[in-house]
Parts: sequence; C-alpha cells; structure tokens
Amino acid sequence: MTIKRDPIIRTAPRLADLNLNGHIFGGWLLSQMDVAGGITASKRAKGAVATVAIEGMKFHRPVHVGDLISCYADIKSVGRTSMHISVEVCVTRRGIEEEFTVTEGTFIFVAVDSEGRPRPVDQPD
Repeated sequence: MTIKRDPIIRTAPRLADLNLNGHIFGGWLLSQMDVAGGITASKRAKGAVATVAIEGMKFHRPVHVGDLISCYADIKSVGRTSMHISVEVCVTRRGIEEEFTVTEGTFIFVAVDSEGRPRPVDQPD
C-alpha cells in the first residue's frame, strides 16, 4: 500500500543547473531540500528558523534535466529550540511511471526570534 503524501516543493531543474558530468548539480538539489525543510520547520515553530546543520546526506541516484523533483519533509524530533527535519527528494522521470528516491538527508533548524537569537520552538516569534 502506497501512502499518499504531498510534496513541500515540486519543481524541474534547468540546463543551467547541470554540473560538469551532465547531471544536476548537488548544490542545487541541496538548496531545494533546505527550502523544503525550512518551510516544514517554520510551520512547526510558527515563525522564523535558521539552518544550523545537515547530517546524513545521501545522494542515491543522479537527477537529469527533464526530471520532476518532489521534496518531502517530515519532523523527526523537536527539542527546546531545534528540530530535526528529514527531507527526501523523489524524481518522476519520463518513461518511468513510479517516482523514486534520489537524495535524502536530515536538516537541523533552530527557531529564532526577530534578533536572530534561538528561541523556544513552542513560543511564537
């Protein structure tokens, strides 16, 4: 049974996003993941957040021009000021019916106040 989930971001890379090997540059993909994780963390914190670390990144398969990427994010844990957000990137590729995972990682975000200082996650900015 496949669980239906909605992506935080769905986009398609462009030719300008290629690396020297002809695949999508990992930094472009990483930035999409950071945005998706930040959206999820910001919703949970009900305010601004900052990325403080990325751990456990895995690039499983390359992404090609013409692929449609979907970034999914889930909250793994919540501390006093920080959150661990799991981000998975799946691809829908021409000629392949099912989407498949290409990259995954855990991003750590800290809730911040209007001065950029850490604040409790459960206290709005």
